[in-house]
Amino acid sequence: MLFMMNNEIKKKKILYVITKSNWGGAQRYVYDLSVNFSKKYDVAVVLGGKGELKTRLEEKGIRVIDLPFLTRDVNPFADFSSFKTLLELFKAERPDVIHVNSSKVGGLGTLAGRLAKVPKIIFTAHGWAFREERPEHQKFAIKFLSWLTILLSHKVITVSERDEREALSMPFTDKKIALIHNGIKGSSIIERSEARKQIMDHFWRKGIAPPERMDQALWIGTIGELHKNKGHAYAIEALSKFPRTENIIFFIIGEGEERNTLEKMVVELDLQEKVIFLGKKDDAASLISAFDIFLFPSVKEGLPFAILEAGMAGIPIIASAVGGIPEIITDMQTGILVRPKNPEEIIRALEYILSHQSSASGFAKKLHAKIKKDFSLAKMFRETEDVYIRSH
Repeated sequence: MLFMMNNEIKKKKILYVITKSNWGGAQRYVYDLSVNFSKKYDVAVVLGGKGELKTRLEEKGIRVIDLPFLTRDVNPFADFSSFKTLLELFKAERPDVIHVNSSKVGGLGTLAGRLAKVPKIIFTAHGWAFREERPEHQKFAIKFLSWLTILLSHKVITVSERDEREALSMPFTDKKIALIHNGIKGSSIIERSEARKQIMDHFWRKGIAPPERMDQALWIGTIGELHKNKGHAYAIEALSKFPRTENIIFFIIGEGEERNTLEKMVVELDLQEKVIFLGKKDDAASLISAFDIFLFPSVKEGLPFAILEAGMAGIPIIASAVGGIPEIITDMQTGILVRPKNPEEIIRALEYILSHQSSASGFAKKLHAKIKKDFSLAKMFRETEDVYIRSH
């Protein structure tokens, strides 16, 4: 929306705020929204760190505001400094909308927004943090703080029905919640042989020989930060027990704090030739076509872009039935869902796909059509802008 001032048209101002500037699902969400709405609004992104999100935004000409003390871990001094900086920033910038993302900055940003009298405060929950594996007292505290964040927001966007139900189970939230699924644009997937060539180049660049008979193996792949929430250890355990493991290679695209732990696990299980860590890859989703199966063993999720991308690539998917994944995949119709932390179910799912390749191919085709219809970027933009306009 636009309004007149001093005979000039002044655009409404939106500030997006996010804790970390690495490249993950929440960061991609902020990137897509900010780039799209910068065509119509005065947009800036407030973030912590100097990661890939910052680089990509600056390449698109989006104004970026660094918040130096903003980190994911709890640190009273740093958190107070971040809160004070946000409050001063909101008062100086006088945005019409602030849109905060992630639990940490959600609490700090919504409180600062209220004190700065920002007209519209939107919070997106990319999967509730109290769903993570933590001691019960921590879960209780985080859930209480999440509830306060909802109350301080004018509107809360949840990316999955599961998150929506969690939010609506809390008191006084019934008019606060809007369900808007993540969306993706037309697939950026490259042709299968080119994707495999790029993955093979990984070995040559590192000066190491690829696994033997790699061209004859079944390629299983996954994309995700190497974090406990992603459940990589359960997939690796499943592969160690899979009876046909000699014909399988599991490629893991991503980096994170769990890499050393996972690599040690691979060595202990003698799977060095079967589990390959490809590290972080720019435009990782474009490589999905290299895989025969996409395996996503997460323990906790919101609504993952990786599943949407794999669905657009048209390959069979095995995924944990967590977060919003069952809203994308219908078990044994558009993919195979397994219980989280369950290597045995992963094994059975792999065996099914290998024994019923025609059915698995049918699942993939149906999922491709569903994602194209129900999870588009245009739909996400339209519904999000409606929240900006109507929230009060």
